[in-house]
Amino acid sequence: MLDWEKLRLFHTVSEAGSFTEASRRLGMSQPALSRQIASLEEGLGAKLFHRHARGLAMTHEGEQLAATTAEMFERVERTRQAIELSKDRPTGEIRLTTTMSFGSTWLPTMLPEFLERYPDIQINMVLADEDLDLQKREADVAIRFHPSTQNDLVQRQLAAIRYRLCGSPEYFARYGVPQTIADLDHHRIIAFGETAPSTIRGVNWIQDVGHQGPPRRPALVVNSVFGILQAVEAGVGIAALPSYLIRASGRVKVILPDVQGPVFRTYFVYVPELRNAIRIKILRDFLIEKMTPATLDIDESYALGA
Repeated sequence: MLDWEKLRLFHTVSEAGSFTEASRRLGMSQPALSRQIASLEEGLGAKLFHRHARGLAMTHEGEQLAATTAEMFERVERTRQAIELSKDRPTGEIRLTTTMSFGSTWLPTMLPEFLERYPDIQINMVLADEDLDLQKREADVAIRFHPSTQNDLVQRQLAAIRYRLCGSPEYFARYGVPQTIADLDHHRIIAFGETAPSTIRGVNWIQDVGHQGPPRRPALVVNSVFGILQAVEAGVGIAALPSYLIRASGRVKVILPDVQGPVFRTYFVYVPELRNAIRIKILRDFLIEKMTPATLDIDESYALGA
């Protein structure tokens, strides 16, 4: 393997055209520099310079190596400049993971503004209802609907999201509108089911709220909150959905507005090594700015009959 320091010295000599000038630029003695170049030649098994009375002339092998080292140092310099610029101008890729429903509805509506502000940033979304392992670099950052279970991750609390009962106007026209929470016993219920990850197990509160005895038996079980929305829109039944998803749909209506489900706290999560990365900071601040009740919650206009 070639020694990086010897390549640096060779590059300086090839640009300077003499050991004397290269020694001056490097701030080292000419004999010491000559020994390093001789060692590099020995390692390569080839002469790099012809030494003569008027100075140095590169051999064919020397010219080949000079072309390579010139390209190497040019790329290093471009990288140095890019790093210097990125201190003030966010650049690079952010691998962001969140749930299928949030990443398929609310979040994409906000990303155009973010990318307009920061055109040198690339977002790579990885959607999954199970938590990806940030420590294993499965993603850089996460928007989660529960506190982190790993103490070695940095997390910033974002907005709260509430679940509400809803259904489609077509369903209510066919099967009637529940007037009390107890009336849910006589309606088709859509639930996430027992397969719900422990972190979002509360999504199934519709099976227990205002009900004595065993949980209500769902007519349909879907292992995706976004899939539940599709079933509600199709008129299959009544479900509990997060406010941002009801807002994004525009096709489902809230019933029993006084019956509000569990509140899910949201968090922006990342590894400590990214604490000072400017691209992570600006995404965090953007989400804090945009994830507000005004953009996530719903009002009476989403209620049935409004």
